[in-house]
Amino acid sequence: MTTLDDIAEAPKPGLVAKVASYLREHIVMDHFQPGQRLPERTLAEELQVSRTPLREALKILAAEGLVEILPNRGAVVADISPGDVKEKAYVLSVLEQAAAELACKRATDRDIVELQALHYEMKAAFIRGDRQNYFRINQEVHNRIVALSGNASLMEMHGYLCRQLYRVRYLSNEKSEKWTTAMAEHESIMAALEARDATRMGQELRNHLGKTWFKFAANGPEGASTEKPPRKKRKTAPKNADDASPDSDPP
Repeated sequence: MTTLDDIAEAPKPGLVAKVASYLREHIVMDHFQPGQRLPERTLAEELQVSRTPLREALKILAAEGLVEILPNRGAVVADISPGDVKEKAYVLSVLEQAAAELACKRATDRDIVELQALHYEMKAAFIRGDRQNYFRINQEVHNRIVALSGNASLMEMHGYLCRQLYRVRYLSNEKSEKWTTAMAEHESIMAALEARDATRMGQELRNHLGKTWFKFAANGPEGASTEKPPRKKRKTAPKNADDASPDSDPP
C-alpha cells in the first residue's frame, strides 16, 4: 500500500502517480466513501504536497471513474449504482472469459509456473487473513491472465473497467464466507489452466466474476441491503474548520 513516506520520498516526476495511488487505495478500502468530499487543503497538508500535484492526481482518478469533480464543490468520491455495477461487471466477465481462453492456448509452461507462484502467494495471504495483500495479488493474478491473452484491445478495455470497479471488488469479499468461496474458485481456475482446458478456464473465470459482482449489485457488500452504511471518519485526517464549507476550498 502507498504510504505517506512513499509520497514524501517520491521524485517530482513520480509525485502525481504516488498521490493518485494513495487516494485510489483509500477509496478502494472505503476510507473515503461514496459522496464524501475530498478537501484539497486538508489532503495537501496531510500528504505534504502542494495543490498542483494533488489536483493532477484527482484528475487521474476522475478519468478512472473513482472521483467526480463538481462545480463549486470540488472533488467527491464517485458513487456507482447497483445497475452500473451489474452492467460493467457483465462486460468485465465476458472480457476475462475471452482472455482466459486465449491465455490457456498461448501461455508457455514458464508463464503457468509464474502464475502458479502468484496464486500461492495470494493463497498465503488468504490463510493469514491479510485482505489488503490478498486483494493486491488477486488483482495481479487477474491482470496477468488478461495480459497472457496477448490482445492489446482486450487489455485496454479490461483495465478501464477494473479501475471503475476496484472498490466494489474489494468490498465484495468483506464477509468471510464470500472470501472463502472466491479462493476456492481461484483454485478451480488454476486447475483448468494447468490442464490447458481453455473452455473450462473461461467458464470458471466468468462464473467467478459473476458470483462476486452480481451478488454485490443485487445486495451490496454485506449481502443484505443496498442502503449506505453510516459514514466512517478517518482518524488520520487533520481537522480543519475551513473544510466544512464547500466555498472555503475551491476546486
